[in-house]
Amino acid sequence: MILLFTGLLLDSPSHILCGLHTIIFTEDALITDYVLVAGAGAALVNSALVTAISILFLQHCKEAPNGLTLVVIGLMSGFSLFGKNFVNIWPFLIGTRLYAAMRHESFGKYLPTSLMSTALAPIVSYFVLDNGGAALPIGILTGMLIGFIMPALSAYTYKVQNGMNLYNVGFASGLLAFLIVPVISSFGASPTTRYHWATDSDRIFAVLLGSLCLLLIISGLFCCCRSPKRVWLSYRALLRTSGRAPSDYLRMFGPAPVLVNIGINGLIGLAFIILSGGNLNGPTAGGILTIMGFSAFGKHAKNILPIMGGVVLGSMMMQWSLADGAVQLAGLFCTTLAPIAGYFGWSFGVLAGFLHSAVVLHTSSPVAGMNLYNNGFSGGLVAIVLYALLIAIVQHRRPEIQNEDYFDIVENDNPSVPRTAFHMTEQVDQPDDAP
Repeated sequence: MILLFTGLLLDSPSHILCGLHTIIFTEDALITDYVLVAGAGAALVNSALVTAISILFLQHCKEAPNGLTLVVIGLMSGFSLFGKNFVNIWPFLIGTRLYAAMRHESFGKYLPTSLMSTALAPIVSYFVLDNGGAALPIGILTGMLIGFIMPALSAYTYKVQNGMNLYNVGFASGLLAFLIVPVISSFGASPTTRYHWATDSDRIFAVLLGSLCLLLIISGLFCCCRSPKRVWLSYRALLRTSGRAPSDYLRMFGPAPVLVNIGINGLIGLAFIILSGGNLNGPTAGGILTIMGFSAFGKHAKNILPIMGGVVLGSMMMQWSLADGAVQLAGLFCTTLAPIAGYFGWSFGVLAGFLHSAVVLHTSSPVAGMNLYNNGFSGGLVAIVLYALLIAIVQHRRPEIQNEDYFDIVENDNPSVPRTAFHMTEQVDQPDDAP
């Protein structure tokens, strides 16, 4: 509702309708800022519609809310500012629904993965729009196929990354895009990356995001039937976790400290963009909303700041500027590697962010910007390499998550809410009143 009303305040209904038409008929490869191509009002209304669709599906499936529920809401609202719209997400949902029917299982079990698989929504838009609508059936069938296979693929990639990359579906989407894009290119297609980047919407998003973060912090401290002191004690206990996936903070600590964590992390992301001289627009606002969503599932101030510091260090030593659009996104989405800082220490978190800042700038081009979760793919590559090296050379200790836990997840075919979640999350000292 906040997104909807803000969008309606910023523009007239007629302009918003025209902007929504533009959004639907725009190819969405990275980076396509809906704020630039359609206006801030239309971009926010599109985000509101996509978020509402996601919430209604989650409500309809009657799955118990958990940390991943907030992750999905953050992802869908954020990325619907630069790549997802209320039209190109439907084939993925239909495909996963067919997968659940084939398995004779509840659609709700796979719904979070289905919604996150819309990372490849630009592929659907490309097929339909690049061919003047002639390839509409191909685009729909491709989206359905992706939605159908993503639950099984993401279950396996979850195991491979050892819980060190929070954007697991982004890594799975990157692997799939590395297969799809070369295949369609071999048939004569020529998808290309985009760079539509708004530079005049800083004040709008600074006020919107800043107010939202403060509202969440106040809600956590004063509106959850717990004293502010006890909420703060629970939040400090949350800060002592590594964030290694799966870390369902909503179930571990309850809503109050999670709301505080979401608000504080959102302010950190906002401060990063402002202090680095970046722009607040669709993509960067989407990155901040993504950080806020994952604040219920692994991210907190102590494990994201070292990763961001690694990106800043990279800007000082490498041949690119922190003010570049792609680097600003890397500085926000690099927090997918927060578990490395939380598990191995802040110094290795800085190293992970430093490596990520270089890798992510070269992983989008081979897939022509078709994977919106590009940072999740590059984060997965960094996580796989670093984890193996640190365990074998530096830490000399066995991982807390054993192989049998991962294989159990694969058998469940549900990487989103594994049955072994509570066995796989480290124990922390909690205050007496913690749930």
